[in-house]
Amino acid sequence: MEITIIGLPQSGKTTIFNAATRGSAQVATFANRMNLGAAKVPDERLDMLNGIFNPKRKVNAEVTYADLPAAPEGLGKTQSIGGEYLNTLQRADAILMVARAFEDPSVPHVADSIDAFRDIDTLLFELTISDLDILERRLQRVSEGFKSAKTAERDALNKEQALLTRVRDDLEAGVHVRDQSLNEDELRHLSGFQMLTSKPLVVVVNVGEDQLDDIAPIESRLANEIQTDRIRTAALCGKLEMELAQMESDEEQEFRESLGVVGESGLSRVVNLSYEALDLISFMTVGDDEVRAWTIERGTPAVKAAGKIHTDLERGFIRGEVVTFDNMVSCRTLAEARKSGVLRQEGKNYVVQDGDIMHVLFNV
Repeated sequence: MEITIIGLPQSGKTTIFNAATRGSAQVATFANRMNLGAAKVPDERLDMLNGIFNPKRKVNAEVTYADLPAAPEGLGKTQSIGGEYLNTLQRADAILMVARAFEDPSVPHVADSIDAFRDIDTLLFELTISDLDILERRLQRVSEGFKSAKTAERDALNKEQALLTRVRDDLEAGVHVRDQSLNEDELRHLSGFQMLTSKPLVVVVNVGEDQLDDIAPIESRLANEIQTDRIRTAALCGKLEMELAQMESDEEQEFRESLGVVGESGLSRVVNLSYEALDLISFMTVGDDEVRAWTIERGTPAVKAAGKIHTDLERGFIRGEVVTFDNMVSCRTLAEARKSGVLRQEGKNYVVQDGDIMHVLFNV
């Protein structure tokens, strides 16, 4: 899973990248290369299982973040998004948008004033313009295709033209693709275009250290004005979270308490919001060698989840032995879970639940 970070120049997106990945990418005004980093998905359940099984290693699920450099043509100038910049965004599973709320005279804002919600609207508009360009180009090709199309082909072209025109009209009315009323066949057809407003989105407002008391009201406004089922929002101090991410966990916790910055770390917050936006869950495998969390989409059947572990497990799937996390903690071993009758035998169509512990029986 890869999430690409975008923002206007001087928004602090590389700082957010460092906070999310515990990275040390250079925070420069005119960085011209993409930073890549992985963040381990925090999961207390995995930590507890690690304590029970005492394996050789513990493997958290991971999220990859790509910190995209400034677009050559400059975001926020209604010139649309093109070239490799667009290609990178289209490959992303989700987009993380950073908007600046902090004041810093030494780092002037491109608009000469600070307004995070204005910047969010600007960035959303740029994504919309990009999608409209994609639709217009495809509609032009569809129109040209009518000239040489046979009767059977015309029916397909008419259907596509009607769909793309409806999506375009909704976009022009301000309804992003992710929020439009589209059935499964229509979504499947549109997926090939990788439109940016169809992707899950995380919006982060980057505040200054002197604005920590403003986080709650900012997040309330974000929830009211921006957040939807597939858009998650947060406000955090990127500079502070980046510094805290470089500390050992005990030192970080002590420093947070001294500052009154309680709750999730910036790393955990961004990663968990990314999971929510993508509607992802984790299931676990356990043993003497390792305990590991695996990332799947909500609603994934057992046979497909097994394929996340290894393709052979999907190909030769017989059944899954499944126990809930709570029952595993109570029983302590798979043998005891089996003896207690809480280790279930599930077929390939069983929908794996968040926190399930699964052992796959297979034959190839």
